[in-house]
Amino acid sequence: MSKINVVILGATGTVGQRFIQLLDRHPYFEIAAIAASDKSAGKKYKDVVTWKLDTPIPQSIQDMVIQKCEPGMDARIAFSGLDSTVAGEIEMAFAKNGYAVVSNSKNYRMEADVPLIYPEVNADHLALIDIQKKNRGFKNGFIVTNSNCSIMSFLPVIHVLDKNFGVEKMTVVTMQAVSGAGYPGVASLDILGNIVPYIGGEEEEKIRTEPLKILGKLENGRIKYSGIQISPSVNRVPVVDGHLASVSVKLKTKTNEEEIKNYLRNFHGVPQDLKLPLAPERPIIIHDAIDRPQPRLDIHLDKGMAVSVGRIRSCEVLDYKFTCLVHNTIRGAAGAAILNAELLSAKQML
Repeated sequence: MSKINVVILGATGTVGQRFIQLLDRHPYFEIAAIAASDKSAGKKYKDVVTWKLDTPIPQSIQDMVIQKCEPGMDARIAFSGLDSTVAGEIEMAFAKNGYAVVSNSKNYRMEADVPLIYPEVNADHLALIDIQKKNRGFKNGFIVTNSNCSIMSFLPVIHVLDKNFGVEKMTVVTMQAVSGAGYPGVASLDILGNIVPYIGGEEEEKIRTEPLKILGKLENGRIKYSGIQISPSVNRVPVVDGHLASVSVKLKTKTNEEEIKNYLRNFHGVPQDLKLPLAPERPIIIHDAIDRPQPRLDIHLDKGMAVSVGRIRSCEVLDYKFTCLVHNTIRGAAGAAILNAELLSAKQML
């Protein structure tokens, strides 16, 4: 099979760098172009980027000339790692010009006709693409999004619990890594030896609302949102990568810890059935050690695409509580978008 050409929008940023790393030698996709701000356009990538990953810039990308974020590049997919302040207009322009926009940005996540996808949970929501094309007059282009990074830590767990026992309400307290703020991100004087109990950009609102769309049901061309009540609190912590979430849930039917663990261990979805390249073999990894998961030890499990879950136990206020962990720039951002694109390719929707 010939590879599909892709362009990376926002290629010099934190998420853009992760796109480049994960797409290097990808079996489905070929990076045909990279794009960034006007001030970077026309320059070689290696001369502009402040590369922050633990692997070198791929040889094929180092001397690639950065383009402006404008349609016209020879690519079918536009992966967007753009900041939300500029993403809206640019992503729409690419969709109107026939690109499949696979976005990590928040701008279109909650639009009624835009799929907000966690592939193991709601691959069927991709059916919204045809409705989106009709609504917006797109011929070949469309927009597909992935969720806020912190949601990725607990979403598949809530999906499994809701499917098997029903989830009535939940609380979630996040401890989010500094890489989630991009580079240069949070000032060192604010975060070193400290925890900041607030994250801007409507972070708590995203956690409260985005899961309801993903966990919702597609009925008559619209998403009927889940009715789960979510009470979130967010914190920025002095960790480089890895978003941790402490979750408590109230269930509609009774169960026990072992039954919960068994359902979580056995969970798999469409990406696993299709054996997509970036799909984790086990979407949810259960840790029995009392002090796991931990960002330092567990974020890279299964290519950084698995969610780690531990400390599953009874809750004195609700029913059960547990701790979840996700690699926020892999499964929580670029990796999630690439998995969405792999799913689109496998389903012949490109």
